[in-house]
Amino acid sequence: MSRRFPYAALGAAALISLAACQPPGPAGQTERFRIPAGASFGQVMDTLDAHGLLANRTLFRWRARLAGADRAVQAGTYEAVRGMSAGDLLQLLAEGRERQLRFTVPEGLTIADVADLAEQSLGVPADSIIAASRDTSFGDSLRSRDGSVEGFLHPDTYLLPEGVKANEVVQRMVAEFEQRWQPEWTARRDSLKMSLRDVVTLASIVEGEARVDDERPIIAGVYHNRLRIGMALQADPTVQYAIQLATGERKKRLYEKDYKTESPYNTYLYPGLPPGPVNSPGSASIQATLYPADVPYLYFVARPDGRHVFSATYQEHLRAIRAVRR
Repeated sequence: MSRRFPYAALGAAALISLAACQPPGPAGQTERFRIPAGASFGQVMDTLDAHGLLANRTLFRWRARLAGADRAVQAGTYEAVRGMSAGDLLQLLAEGRERQLRFTVPEGLTIADVADLAEQSLGVPADSIIAASRDTSFGDSLRSRDGSVEGFLHPDTYLLPEGVKANEVVQRMVAEFEQRWQPEWTARRDSLKMSLRDVVTLASIVEGEARVDDERPIIAGVYHNRLRIGMALQADPTVQYAIQLATGERKKRLYEKDYKTESPYNTYLYPGLPPGPVNSPGSASIQATLYPADVPYLYFVARPDGRHVFSATYQEHLRAIRAVRR
């Protein structure tokens, strides 16, 4: 009898699997459901049954017990197709293959921008993202004077589980920044006598100004030249950031009065780097900041096509402005 038992068990499992893989309702229809943490297997079956994913509760339970899957279900939000086999369904729940949401964060966004985007794309409240960005567990080198990780939320496309929490989003983006940081960048940063925050701050300004990749090192070179001679950076992205901090709104176009905005971030009023990054720069802007072009320029003005005219003297710059306006 003992020799025949494995074969009998296998046969029973096969019959149970076949019987349990034909749920009622239209086959091929996708069902989305959530398994809460701490749910019993009976509650799991209630959820599956309510979505028309089970043909027979008793047979499904026995199939799960034979495979040990009734003790392996993980919490999460899932998508399953009606008509999938009991084995595939149990494997889905045991592996925790949750439904993934695509979260694309472009370069140059502030934390406030990322928060709004997370609320739209992930359903995560914007306020909770902003609060999570001030988590004190992040090191001082990754935090600005206001305690946030502005500048260190790496722009990228992320696949995140539905129901992801704000702190998980922020931690994932900061971890991506740290992973993308190249070891040779640290040595280069030290040779420039710049802190990590200094590099990211200047890179965020480059990110805010550049529209084409081949100009990033040139723009970075201009700002390095200004810093070297003690000239004010006079960077529009810093004024835009100062206004966003004060009003919650980001202005795409600046007027003369905007340049008088009182803020330590306003580099028209205060020389040197601002207190911290003014957006999240991409790797290309960080690279350009660390390896700027060796250029004689101190000025540049944007053309209508997004490229810039660079000048070494103020008189050349004024002529370039007149030419662009024409």
